[in-house]
Amino acid sequence: MKKYDLLRSGDSIIRVLEVQSDRVLVIDCIKRAMPVWIDTVALDSYSECTISELTEITGTIIVDVDTLDASERKVMYERYTMIAPILAFIADERMRSSLICSVATEHDISKQTVRNYLCLYLAYMDVTALAPKHREDDRQLTPDEKNIRWALNKFFYTTKKQSLMTAYTMMLKEKYCDALGVLAEEYPSFYQFRYFYRKTRNLQNFYISRDGLKNYQRNNRPLTGDGVQEFAPAVGVGMFDATVCDIYLVNEAGSLVGRPILTACVDTYSGLCCGYSLSWEGGVYSLRGLMLNIIVDKVAWCQKFGISIQKEDWNCDRLPATFITDMGSEYTSENFEQIAELGVKVVNLPSYRPELKGLIEKFFDLVQESFKKHLKGKGVIEPDYQERGAHDYRKDACLTMADFERIILYCIIYYNSQRIVESFPYSEAMIAAQVKPHASQIWNWGKSQIGSNLIGIGKRELMLTLLPRTTGRFSRKGLRVNKLRYHCDGYTERYLSGGDVTVAYNPEDVTSVWLLEDGTYAEFTIIESRFEGKDLTMVQELQTSQRAIVKDSTRDNLQAQINLAQHIEAIAGGANGHTDVQMKNIRSTRRREQTKRHRDYMKEGTSRE
Repeated sequence: MKKYDLLRSGDSIIRVLEVQSDRVLVIDCIKRAMPVWIDTVALDSYSECTISELTEITGTIIVDVDTLDASERKVMYERYTMIAPILAFIADERMRSSLICSVATEHDISKQTVRNYLCLYLAYMDVTALAPKHREDDRQLTPDEKNIRWALNKFFYTTKKQSLMTAYTMMLKEKYCDALGVLAEEYPSFYQFRYFYRKTRNLQNFYISRDGLKNYQRNNRPLTGDGVQEFAPAVGVGMFDATVCDIYLVNEAGSLVGRPILTACVDTYSGLCCGYSLSWEGGVYSLRGLMLNIIVDKVAWCQKFGISIQKEDWNCDRLPATFITDMGSEYTSENFEQIAELGVKVVNLPSYRPELKGLIEKFFDLVQESFKKHLKGKGVIEPDYQERGAHDYRKDACLTMADFERIILYCIIYYNSQRIVESFPYSEAMIAAQVKPHASQIWNWGKSQIGSNLIGIGKRELMLTLLPRTTGRFSRKGLRVNKLRYHCDGYTERYLSGGDVTVAYNPEDVTSVWLLEDGTYAEFTIIESRFEGKDLTMVQELQTSQRAIVKDSTRDNLQAQINLAQHIEAIAGGANGHTDVQMKNIRSTRRREQTKRHRDYMKEGTSRE
């Protein structure tokens, strides 16, 4: 018998921990109680045992350290570190108890837990015995638990957002009451109901079932994406969005108009505002204004509003080669996607992913924060504007659109050229070039680097690309577009041969349309001059009104045709029929009849009667 030997007698297995002349310190490997001293003669009935016999009886599997994952190894070694100081004094009961108390206090666990770890290790003498065990819950749900799960799914995980107590009450009503509604003698308590809910709760299911998928994606979904850094390795990636400004405006006569719409493009690399559009209309209309503003000379643009800036303060007159937009209808329309013909790539972000366009959202926040604190009491909306009894901020409105656009321009200039961009990831080259932490300076530096991607484009080509398109048809009457006829010299053969073509048109003025073939635009002018200068809606209203007038006269026209037929038939029926028509001397007969029917119109016209 040696130290650490395993000995077995029947179903009892012990391990020898210390050997003295007449007594032995052993631990019961089955019960795993604290080691005790026994007389040596008490072990005469025991025989040697193997670790495999011990594991077979206890049902414990001793695994290899390499098969454990990092978290399991961490827990295993932490537990061994706790009991390691005690192992040297395992034979000294007094010292052992003192160390157990110290370890329990140091690690903020109970003394019994320390004893359990100690006995577990001594029983197997293997550190892997301290590794946490996998808990596989294959237990079938009880009838009560099935009822609780049913009630949670039916009454709690719904968009009605009922409380746990309500779901519990409904469960009792549906599952634990008889036909008369009397509650049964035995039923789960609310504490059991709540315990099952907490044990099985899945937060993703909780948010989606009660608030909906859209709300979950917008407000609760884990934000693990890299954001705009995925799209902006260099200058030339523009992010588009629009917002309704938090201010009410009036017209020149002082009448309330409402809140204007600000549409903007921000370069996602530098944060520079490439252009903006301030208008009363949103959608594709505001996008056209934004596109024109992006490519305009900003110095000349600001000069129109009496604002003087330097070229380097807003040096943007080209389109970004990549557009990042959300799933707004104006950005997903075929009309807007035509801009890809200029070499622009349009990327539509997934729905409800505000973190992917955080830069443009922050731009709107900063611009509005810049003017709102200075315009309080002048139509600016405060956070309480939708609450009952809140002040009516519409009554404070006093600025016109022209005034407000000047304010917006000043805010954008500050945002571009004077605001400090603290979080921009400076490269070594930028530090060496001493690039100042302003969006305009980062933009100017980025434009000169390899990888910047900007597209130069003229106003006419840009606007023609953004015009809506339809199908036109050549015919002998010209090019027919939107039920109007157009003409251009040099297309005689096309008029005669006919055929369908693609045509761009301006809904605001039907005077001209543009035939699109092979990437070039040919202008056709309207043939019906009465429609010149009118917008398409007005022309369609005129055409509709004309058709209505014609339709209203259809019955009278049919009645007139019937009356005409009756008159003709009556006259024809009263004529004497001649069975033998004389065919000789037709000329002389015609002269006699001319003499009979001849009238002196001059004499009749000058007569005084």
